[in-house]
Amino acid sequence: MLIDVTAAYAAIMGTVRDFGMEQLPFTAVTGRILREPVLSDRDFPPYDRVMMDGIAIDYESYEKGQTVFGVEDMQAAGMPRKQLSNTANCMEVMTGAIMPELTDTVIQYEHLIATEHEGFKRFTINAGVQKGQHIHRQGSDAAAGQLVIPAGTLLTAAEVGVLASVGKTLVNVSRLPKVAVIATGDELVPVAETPDIHQVRISNSYSLAAALKELGIDAECYHVHDDETAIRQLFESLRTADVWICTGAVSAGKYDYLPLVLEQLGMQQIFHKVQQRPGKPFLFGQFENGPVVFALPGNPVSGFMCCYRYVLPWLRACLQYAAPPVPHAVLGDDIQFAAPLTYFLPVRLHPVAGGQLIALPPPYHGSGDLAALLQADGFLELPPEKSVFEKGSSYPVWKFR
Repeated sequence: MLIDVTAAYAAIMGTVRDFGMEQLPFTAVTGRILREPVLSDRDFPPYDRVMMDGIAIDYESYEKGQTVFGVEDMQAAGMPRKQLSNTANCMEVMTGAIMPELTDTVIQYEHLIATEHEGFKRFTINAGVQKGQHIHRQGSDAAAGQLVIPAGTLLTAAEVGVLASVGKTLVNVSRLPKVAVIATGDELVPVAETPDIHQVRISNSYSLAAALKELGIDAECYHVHDDETAIRQLFESLRTADVWICTGAVSAGKYDYLPLVLEQLGMQQIFHKVQQRPGKPFLFGQFENGPVVFALPGNPVSGFMCCYRYVLPWLRACLQYAAPPVPHAVLGDDIQFAAPLTYFLPVRLHPVAGGQLIALPPPYHGSGDLAALLQADGFLELPPEKSVFEKGSSYPVWKFR
C-alpha cells in the first residue's frame, strides 16, 4: 500500500534500536557516543601550576616593599618540587612547573629586569604584582572524582585529550552497526571491468557506502544477480548483519525478486512503496531478532535520495547522534510537477545575504541521472498537494554536501 513521506519516515523511526556498546582504546573513539561517565582520577591540575615563564616569590616579601630578588634555583616543568630556602629570594620558574614551596606568586619575565653580580643573578620587579597571580590552582579545573565527561557525549578531539589526561585507556562507546549494502542486477559488472554495451558498472552500493562513512560506518558491499536462489543464499549468509541496504529488484518487474525472497525469509514488511519521486518503490521492513531492511530502488538518484532522507536519519537516531537541522531554501525559479507525489528535486544551493539559501535545479533527466548530483547540493522536498511551486517559496532541503 502506498504511504506518504511523513508516514514512511515515522514508521522507520519507530524501529530505532540500540546496537549495544563496545570497548575501544581511547585513541579510536573519535566520533563515537560515550556510554559511561568519565571521572577525574585526581585533581586537575594536580598541583599549583606555573602559568608564565618568570620567577616565583613569597608575596609577603614584596608586600613589605622588596622589589629586588636574588635567584636561588630553577623549577622547570617535570622537575620534582623544590623549596625556597630564603623567602627574600626567588626561584626561576617555567610554564607548566609545580610551584616551589614557600612561594605563592609568579612574575613574568616581561615585568622583570635581570642583573648579575659576581655570578649571582637578581631580578628587579618593574610592574605591579597581585598576590597569587599567574598560578593555575590545583583542582580548579576538576576535583578528584568529579564528572568530567558525561555518558551520551559525542567524543571529539577535545574529549580524547581529557580521556588521556585522566588515564582512561579503554572506553565504552556505542557500537557501530554492521551494515551490508547489496546491489542486485544482471546488468551490473565490477568497477574494474569494461562493461558491454548492455551493462553498467556497479555504482549505487559504493555511493551509499560512502554516505555511511559520514557516520563512521564501514559497510560491506555485495553484488548478486537477478536470481531468486542466489538472492536467498546471499541473504542467508548475511543474517548476522544489523542492517541490509539493498538497491534494485524491488519494484514490479519480472526479475524483481527481492520482496518475495524477503517475505519467504520471514521479514516483517512495514511498507512497500512511498508517495514520492524519485524512490516510489522503496520497501522497508525488519526481521525479529535480525536485520532492519532498507530495500531501495535501483535507479541511482532514487537510492541516493532515500539514503539521505530516511537511512541516515534512522542511523543517527540509533547511534544517539544529534540530528542536524534541516534548512529551508527558497526557489530561484518556478517549478511545475503535476503528479500527486512528494517531489525531491535535486538543487544547487546559493547562499545570499542574511543566511538565506536560493535553490536552483541543475539540468536533470530523471532518477537514472547520477551525474546530475555532481551539480547539486541536496534535494528540495516539494509537497504533493501542489503542482506549481512559485519562485520565492520556501521548502525543506535535504543536503548531501
